[in-house]
Amino acid sequence: MRLIPDSLIKKEKDDNLMFESSRESRIKDFKFGIKSALPIILGYLPIGTAYGILAVNKGIKPVYAVFMSVFVFAGSSQLVALEMIASNAAILAIVAMTFLVNLRHVLLSASLSLHLKNLPSFWYPILGFFITDEAFAVAMAEFDNVDHKKEYYLALGIFSYLGWVFSSAFGAFLSEFINFKSGGALDFVLPAMFIVLLLIQISGRKDLFVAFTAAVLSLFFAVGIGGSWNIILAAGLAALLGVYMDGGE
Repeated sequence: MRLIPDSLIKKEKDDNLMFESSRESRIKDFKFGIKSALPIILGYLPIGTAYGILAVNKGIKPVYAVFMSVFVFAGSSQLVALEMIASNAAILAIVAMTFLVNLRHVLLSASLSLHLKNLPSFWYPILGFFITDEAFAVAMAEFDNVDHKKEYYLALGIFSYLGWVFSSAFGAFLSEFINFKSGGALDFVLPAMFIVLLLIQISGRKDLFVAFTAAVLSLFFAVGIGGSWNIILAAGLAALLGVYMDGGE
């Protein structure tokens, strides 16, 4: 009977220890991703609830409002699309505006890809679906503190996503039991949200000038051509102006 060499036995034990250590490290980073998602979830609760209430208030069935959160998962573009749907905007205009609002995700994806290298190709669309401004900011701040970035970001994205879907569903189905249409406050929720988002983004005179130009152009196109293309045209031209001003410095 031939005995197994002690060196092979030792190597197998070492490999098992390394596998267990790696597994524990991955689980640790996954749990850390869940913990990092908690502040994002708390921030999503009021906005997602407001989105669900607004959707039903605009005449969209609760289940469809939830499906939008399930399949789109982009709060700002969902709110824009919601308002355009309620105003009977053309489908092409809604798609174009959603594309413009989410165009920044191309840059976010490119930046994240530098930290998520050498993954099987099927992981990239999965992780890309969970990209949001909040998840991106948290991940970029914490990537240096984790060994397994994929597991960390996957947990961060999944639980942030579940928080958004849950809050959307809560607001949508809450509207089935409580009549929010009687008050006019909801009509100001969407504009107020975007005003806050705009103010957060403004960091200097140049940003203020571009924002003011976009507002003037939107009003001009709304009066001049009508329809629902004024926002798209104004946003596109204002973005070009911003790029030109950046290039000129």
